[in-house]
Amino acid sequence: MSRMAWTQGSGRTRVLDSLSALMYPPVCLVCGLAGRDGLDCCSGCEAELPALTAACRRCGLATPSPVSRCGRCLSRPPHFDATFPGFAWEGEIERLVHRFKFRHDLASGRVLAALLARRLTLSGAPRPDLMVPVPLHYRRRLMRGYNQSELLCRDLSLHLAGLPWLAALRRRRPTHAQSGLPAARRRGNVRSAFALRWLPPGARHIALVDDVMTTGATLDECARVLKRAGVQRVDVWVVARA
Repeated sequence: MSRMAWTQGSGRTRVLDSLSALMYPPVCLVCGLAGRDGLDCCSGCEAELPALTAACRRCGLATPSPVSRCGRCLSRPPHFDATFPGFAWEGEIERLVHRFKFRHDLASGRVLAALLARRLTLSGAPRPDLMVPVPLHYRRRLMRGYNQSELLCRDLSLHLAGLPWLAALRRRRPTHAQSGLPAARRRGNVRSAFALRWLPPGARHIALVDDVMTTGATLDECARVLKRAGVQRVDVWVVARA
């Protein structure tokens, strides 16, 4: 495509975006009042979303005061290097994630990605070479119609200056839903469940992206696969930390 054609296409896109904003003004998905340009969440509701005031920098677990490693990470260090959760798993964040994940409400996913991008910027999260979504088994993906982690990556890229993402992992076998298992069984449930598809040369710093982190077993197994493939640093980016 020529430079002129690209410029004309971009101009048309901006006009269409402006018309769309006039016809469908942003609405806060939390309170139902007016939202903000590019964000379906008003400033008042964003300020009241449940934030993690102190956490373990390695696994994101809430702690009385910020620590580099909690007791769990000291006794059994995870394969990932740092965790950057956007919010605590409660209240309106829990409701928005459920709408996105189980009710096919893609608008909730877009606002969650926008809010997470803002939190990542405020927290000073280092910019990785690549974002990698946690994969779904193809059967579960067919049932749901999409992988919510991939959609989060896509929307995060829009807010983070085109940060690239790639579905670099695949789920080799179906696993039980982690949410339905006790914590003691979650690590065994996902052991050897993931495999590498492909990584581009030079991808040494990866951000694993998912919606919710509970025990961290799934993300730890994904990080293990990436580290074995030669990745030097793996961060975890999640909308919420339980």
